[in-house]
Amino acid sequence: MASFKARDISCHFLTLHVGAGTFLPVKVEDTADHKMHSEWGEISAAMAETLNHIKAQGRRLICVGTTSLRMIETAVREDGTIVPMACTTDIFITPGYRFKAADGLITNFHTPRSTLFMLVSAFCGLATMREAYEHAVKNNYRFYSYGDACLLERNTS
Repeated sequence: MASFKARDISCHFLTLHVGAGTFLPVKVEDTADHKMHSEWGEISAAMAETLNHIKAQGRRLICVGTTSLRMIETAVREDGTIVPMACTTDIFITPGYRFKAADGLITNFHTPRSTLFMLVSAFCGLATMREAYEHAVKNNYRFYSYGDACLLERNTS
């Protein structure tokens, strides 16, 4: 955290209570048939104001963890404004989703057919994630919640 501060990188914390369903594989062929688990989260008014200020300055919003990204994307309006909220979210982000707030994501490597792999594929592009995973497997990276992490940038095409 000290090295972030020294580089003028601000850190802000939100609340999201992760449910066990986060780690369950998708068992249906058509993702439209998947029932996403819901998780409770909160973004305070002060947090929303701070994040909107960061975006207005042209700075990047990097989420640490897929759960924080899901919460931010739940709280963002179509125009990109993040609003305060305290509620459950069952947002299911799959390829084709248009991200409105997050510019980057730090996360670990997730298992195939998981909602989390679908989210990172939506964020970076499926081809990019397949290539990253081939590299990870070939180089014995660790997967799951205590695995190796990576910094992903949002695919803007």
